Amino acid sequence: MLEYSTPTQEAALVVEHVVKRFNVAADPWWRRWAGSHKATSNHAANGQSANGHDTPPRLKARRGKELVTAVSDVSFSVYRREIFGVLGPNGSGKSTLIRLLSTLLLPDEGAITVFGLDVERDEMAVKRLINRVSVEAAFFKKLSPKENLLYGARLYGVSGKEADRKAREILGRLGLRESSYTSPMEDMSRGMQQKVAIARAFLTQPVLLLLDEPTTGLDPRSKLEVQAFVNELRDTHDATIVITTHDMNEADALCDRIAILDDGRIAALDTPEGLKRRIRRNGHEPTLEEVFMALTGKELVEKDDVTDFEPEKVLS
Repeated sequence: MLEYSTPTQEAALVVEHVVKRFNVAADPWWRRWAGSHKATSNHAANGQSANGHDTPPRLKARRGKELVTAVSDVSFSVYRREIFGVLGPNGSGKSTLIRLLSTLLLPDEGAITVFGLDVERDEMAVKRLINRVSVEAAFFKKLSPKENLLYGARLYGVSGKEADRKAREILGRLGLRESSYTSPMEDMSRGMQQKVAIARAFLTQPVLLLLDEPTTGLDPRSKLEVQAFVNELRDTHDATIVITTHDMNEADALCDRIAILDDGRIAALDTPEGLKRRIRRNGHEPTLEEVFMALTGKELVEKDDVTDFEPEKVLS
């Protein structure tokens, strides 16, 4: 891992006791009754839930819906010029958390600030400081990478000439062929489209870059090119980066600190080495994957069940 300096330990991002809930389609009443009637009858007299704990206060859901907590009382800080990783199994709330940080969703409880700006009160100012790469990047598929990138750049006030120069440079660094720059996006592979999505985020040189599984679908060489570019963006452009990934080698190589989410809560937060020390036994040097499975009790998967703008899939 590269050495980096945070001389003032300035907080670029502060997340304080954030909670996010969704109304999702509930099971039919008879299915819920069949599974819970026996346990409920045993514990109701004692004011306890079926798992033996005090019954929590009920939060009202819309009719025919069930209220699900996707992010539950999450707090952490990310320092300026830090690469901060968020790991977690399917349905752990990673993508929901990234949407909250990028102002696509608003927290039900708690607060999020980006360089002192509140994501709710100062939404437009925050948007000018951040950019986001999603595992499911949206494009105008009939248009070329050039047309998509120039359109996105103009929304951030970057001139067409400057955007074209930067786009060609970034895509060249990411290994995209010059001939692909003016071809329709629909003719490109998913991995190539992902490179264009990464270039689109880098174009505006954000001070806070949110990467939601940015290398999913890329071949090993392309992954290394993206990882090198992420480090360069931090080192030469003073960017702070938050990344979610299922690639444990990527997280180990890139991240200065890592938060492991499980069921919407932070199960652990430390440096990669600090996390490994937690389960090191008898001289065995654990991998980050072994740490992940020890802390969550769940195996890794290749891709999250969570996709953009589908909150009903937040927890499986």
